[in-house]
Amino acid sequence: MNNIKLGFAPTRRSVFSAPDAVKYRNLTAKRMNELGIDFVDITDINEEGLLYNEKDRLKIIEKFKQEKIDGLFLAHCNFGTEYECARLAKELDVPVLLWGPLDERPDENGVRLRDSQCGLFATGKVLRRFKVPFTYMTNCRLEDPVFERGIKDFIAVCNVVKTFRHTRILQISTRPYDFWSTMCNEGELLEKFNIQLSPIPLAELTQTMKLVNETMQDKVVDTIKYIEENMQICIKPEEVEKVACLKVAMRYLIDKYNCNAAAIQCWNALQSEIGIMPCAANALINDEGIPVVCETDIHGAITAVLVEAAGMGQRSFFADWTIRHPDIENGELLQHCGPWPISLAKETAKLTYPLAFEHPGSITAEAKHGELTLCRFDGDNGIYSMLLGNAKGVDGPKCMGTYLWIEVENIKRLEAKIVEGPYIHHCVGIHKNVVPVLYEACKYMGITPDLYDPIEEEVKAYLRGE
Repeated sequence: MNNIKLGFAPTRRSVFSAPDAVKYRNLTAKRMNELGIDFVDITDINEEGLLYNEKDRLKIIEKFKQEKIDGLFLAHCNFGTEYECARLAKELDVPVLLWGPLDERPDENGVRLRDSQCGLFATGKVLRRFKVPFTYMTNCRLEDPVFERGIKDFIAVCNVVKTFRHTRILQISTRPYDFWSTMCNEGELLEKFNIQLSPIPLAELTQTMKLVNETMQDKVVDTIKYIEENMQICIKPEEVEKVACLKVAMRYLIDKYNCNAAAIQCWNALQSEIGIMPCAANALINDEGIPVVCETDIHGAITAVLVEAAGMGQRSFFADWTIRHPDIENGELLQHCGPWPISLAKETAKLTYPLAFEHPGSITAEAKHGELTLCRFDGDNGIYSMLLGNAKGVDGPKCMGTYLWIEVENIKRLEAKIVEGPYIHHCVGIHKNVVPVLYEACKYMGITPDLYDPIEEEVKAYLRGE
């Protein structure tokens, strides 16, 4: 959570108890500190540290912009001032969390001090009038588990949105000729989402490998050592050195162009130039937290960075939907030549040859089983959506490459979703349920969430705190 900063703008309204609003302002700040939330407070704006008038709102805007907050937390410490909340949110253009502490029992005279719930209803209406998307965390006590869960999920939502708005992908060469399915609209991605591509020709990669051999041998040696310590090597020593050199060169180019992901034309021109597959090099960079995907699948790279942002840095894997499970009715094989992070393997990964090619540099390893989210950002004809759902790892026949047999609720329903589009045969998986986070983040990214199982009400219930 350390890279996400919230702007904390607790609010009150004058006709309700100001002392109680201050009390809950302080309790909320204390609870966020206990949870390790990085936030910018407004105690220097006025003596109460609360938002309730226009003069202070202008100062808060200036402070939050200067601090470069990633999300806005509107805590209704009593009824709150709904129009000031909406004005603040509108100008900041970041994800908004709306919440208020559960109100106490009225006293013996029938007096109520805060009416926080009533204020949440009002602010929700005004935010909609301002066309400001927001996340609602249910009216609850600070000690309730749903508060901790809700604010941490919101941090993850902010991480997804921040990543989406600052994504730049290194595109290494064109897409393979045969892969019309991976074509993308570069201009549209920039115009709609500010997603930038940094395209380079294959020759720049091979030239960088020469530079690495001449000036970065220490990094190559370190990479070889890592491979020897963490993989079962089934290729020649000089081929291992090429894998290491390619990895160092690709990482150098990713850093040079300030990218947070890459997509590479992994076959077959590359093999003619350097004689190896890039799969293992991809895997090594993936394990460093920089997604690298195959077949110049730009939409796949976007999917990977969003999934890892939702998982707060947990590693993901890029896969083909390939064949049905021979024994499990709703089973499917997720597989690729070997680009998955070896940290996800349930066994020692083999550095070897791929299934469909003669050149070395692939990895064979079955991934760990367990709970999964499967995801695909994609679009055609100017309309973009995100396919989302859950699965679990299951046993199945031995395969080559990096692979995992999975089971879903209804494979025929999922299969139809993929075929009917706008999706293709590629997806990204992660060993964590991040469906609710990605579903919620879609409202801020201008993408339609597309659940492949009928679980929308369950997801909404989770987000409501049920």
